[in-house]
Amino acid sequence: MKASICSFPRFASTLVPFFNILSETKSIVEGLRVHAHLIKLQLVHHRPYRNHLVTLYVKSKLFCHAHKLLDKSPEPDLISWSTLISGYVQNGQAENALLAFRQIHGFGMMKGDHRCFPSVLKACSILKDFRAGVQVHGIVVVTGFHSDLYAANGLMIMYAKCGDIGGSRRLFNEIADKNVVCWNALLSCYTQSSRFGEAMDLFVEMVASGLTFDEFSLSSVLNAVTGLGDILQGKKLHCYLVKYGLESDPFSSNALINMYAKAGSLRDLISVFDSIAVRDIVSWNSVIAGCVHHEDHFTALELLNQMKRSGIYPNVFTLSSALKSCASLGSLELGKQFHATLMKINAINDPFVSAGLIDMYCKSKMTDDAEKILDKLPEKDLVSMNALICGYSNNGENEKAIALFIEMHQKNKEFDPATLLAVLNAIANLEATLFCKQMHAVIMKFGYILDPFIMNSLIDSYGKCNSVDEAAQVFEECKVADIPSYTSMMTAFSQNGEGEEALKLYLNLLIGGLRPDSFVCSSILNVCANLSAYEQGKQVHVHLLKMGFVSDVFAGNSLVNMYAKCGSLEYSKHAFSEVPVKTVVSWSAMIAGLAQHGHGKEALQLFDDMLEAGISPNHVTLVSVLSACNHSSLVDEAESYFDSMEARFGIQPTLEHYACMVDVLGRAGKLGKALKLVNEMPYEANTSIWGALLGASKLHKDVQLGRIAAERLHALDPEKSGTHVLLANVYASAELWQDVAVMRRAMRDEGVKKEPAISWVEVKDKIHTFIVGDRSHYMSEEIYQKLEELGHLMAKAGYVPVLEGDLHNVDKKEKEFLLSHHSEKLAVAFALIVTPSGAPIMVKKNLRICLDCHTVFKYVSKIVGREIIIRDINRFHHFREGSCSCRDYW
Repeated sequence: MKASICSFPRFASTLVPFFNILSETKSIVEGLRVHAHLIKLQLVHHRPYRNHLVTLYVKSKLFCHAHKLLDKSPEPDLISWSTLISGYVQNGQAENALLAFRQIHGFGMMKGDHRCFPSVLKACSILKDFRAGVQVHGIVVVTGFHSDLYAANGLMIMYAKCGDIGGSRRLFNEIADKNVVCWNALLSCYTQSSRFGEAMDLFVEMVASGLTFDEFSLSSVLNAVTGLGDILQGKKLHCYLVKYGLESDPFSSNALINMYAKAGSLRDLISVFDSIAVRDIVSWNSVIAGCVHHEDHFTALELLNQMKRSGIYPNVFTLSSALKSCASLGSLELGKQFHATLMKINAINDPFVSAGLIDMYCKSKMTDDAEKILDKLPEKDLVSMNALICGYSNNGENEKAIALFIEMHQKNKEFDPATLLAVLNAIANLEATLFCKQMHAVIMKFGYILDPFIMNSLIDSYGKCNSVDEAAQVFEECKVADIPSYTSMMTAFSQNGEGEEALKLYLNLLIGGLRPDSFVCSSILNVCANLSAYEQGKQVHVHLLKMGFVSDVFAGNSLVNMYAKCGSLEYSKHAFSEVPVKTVVSWSAMIAGLAQHGHGKEALQLFDDMLEAGISPNHVTLVSVLSACNHSSLVDEAESYFDSMEARFGIQPTLEHYACMVDVLGRAGKLGKALKLVNEMPYEANTSIWGALLGASKLHKDVQLGRIAAERLHALDPEKSGTHVLLANVYASAELWQDVAVMRRAMRDEGVKKEPAISWVEVKDKIHTFIVGDRSHYMSEEIYQKLEELGHLMAKAGYVPVLEGDLHNVDKKEKEFLLSHHSEKLAVAFALIVTPSGAPIMVKKNLRICLDCHTVFKYVSKIVGREIIIRDINRFHHFREGSCSCRDYW
């Protein structure tokens, strides 16, 4: 409505309705004319008209006009000043609100009216100015308004917002006649301060007092339940809402959606949303965000379409959720459409929107576009910079992640724990020890040393940087070592080949009274697997049973892996059968176990079963499949899987897949084809690939290819003794003893020491270790007697020593003597003496088993009637009744 000054009656009493119209329509031009007319009539300082003018100016956000009018007023009026202070607060000008309050306090106007106290206390809350809040509290008490409920509620909220929740409770206790508003105010204080348990206790206290709660009470308590993740209590409150007819209240229904979104099931969330008759923007945003939280991104985007069709236009919160769905689904084109929409509504600079866009582009591997989003922001906010640092790290651009953090630090930009966690992850990926130490210094300088997440990530980073001593020092310095810190430290030990230390740490955890979770058990089972610590692995399995983790997928997968790597394929299969929900990790672990034990065809059958179950393989699965083919001489099958993996499964072959395929072809004698694959692959060959070719050269006595492979290996890793030894073996297999001697001299001149062959066997929780010709064991005499006895029995059975591959240029008798004292033979002889008759024998070796030892154990297994299991660096050999599970192909 457009009012006109020309239509004014000349009687001042008729102006009040006209003022109301002006305030509602914010007709500032007409208001200024009225102001001028009142000055002319000398009525401008008449209290009712002045109050209406101040209200008009405040609603029109012309605070300077309102302030000038009050400054010129001969008689200060508390009502007008209260209106001005309220306007300042509602428009985000808390500092001006406090200044105005101090001005009227100086006028001595505080007696007789309480209306300004809630507004000025809200200003203190916004600014978190506890000192000013306490001063206002003093004024409230002095002016006698401490019993006023509005002032008391404002004080409670102020104390809570300023971090003194205890002060809020004391004020609440001092209120003599509490109404529902007082209870709701304290409930809100508790929930907004994340004191969810105390909020629940207060609600129980409220119900016990006999006071009838309202929809605002239940909304606050639903938020507390959401914070606690207590869905059972949430469902009880849902029943309250239905019982008292409050389920249609928009506050309550939106709180219900939020609760089911964050703490309940997706089905309940959709059900509650469908029951809402009138849905507002908050309802739609909550249900869409809930679907994103439950990772049902298709439903989230479908709901967004329904929202548009209902006539409600999405805002920045809606589109932020939609961007998360696009990022997770890889829907780049749809994400770009949302980007365009955000640009149209000029919301691109919103921190959550910009962070969502950066995250979406990073997850689409378009970090250049993500950089452009950040560069165009007028003010680079922390959320967006964190999103880009995480994006860099997740895309392998770790140097850029660190560089952006350094830039932030140099420009004195703030950072938070999320920043540090992302940077530490990038450092771990780079294995950059120097940067890790520098970050450690930053963490200490800025007081994050008490943050358990940061410290655990620092331990993890040091571990991945091969700085296990520094990781251990950080662990020791942790004020309170918790389960995650133990997990990080055990993982660091395991990754750096210190599995025994990880086992000791696990025992310390148990002694300290901490209850391990499924992740700890999974970690320590992987340690046992790497150590082939069968007995310790079984003990951890018992812990899993006692603590009820047998149905945990992570623990179940680790059990499959542990038993397979410790030589017990039957237990591994049993553990696999008991995994409740088999993921790709479960199937991959079992396929790998079958492959290691030489059950190639069974592994491929299991792979087919996996595909029939609807589980898509990952790159690890296909490495296991190729390994199964490799260990069982299934060359055609390996070529078929390798050639079709990108077309069938959408997985591009990595270096690891190429290494497997080169090994498959090399072992099968297709050396030319293997070399051609190496030359044509899109990667630079690494030590694994050249090592596979060198091993194949030895096996098939190809001296020329052996020399090429050895040269490349030596260039990549000059200190690796295995290269020299393998090449010397190639020469020895071709009886080129002069070349063998040259290789030995080269090793001496370069200071390269051959890695000693070590075998070990576990008997009654004790590890017994042996090296070639070892006489240090306390039972050496019995061991050598046992070997001599077995030698006679094998000779009668037709055994002839296999001298091929021995590097020593000595006569036949000497070679036979040296072969007879290999470390694995000593270990098996010892186990035959000290273990019960008929019991299987498990021996581990750090290098590949030699041809003679392999032949010996076939004879021994038949002579003594026992299964002998040898785990060498490549695989398991199960010797039973004179034959090996590898069928002499290894």
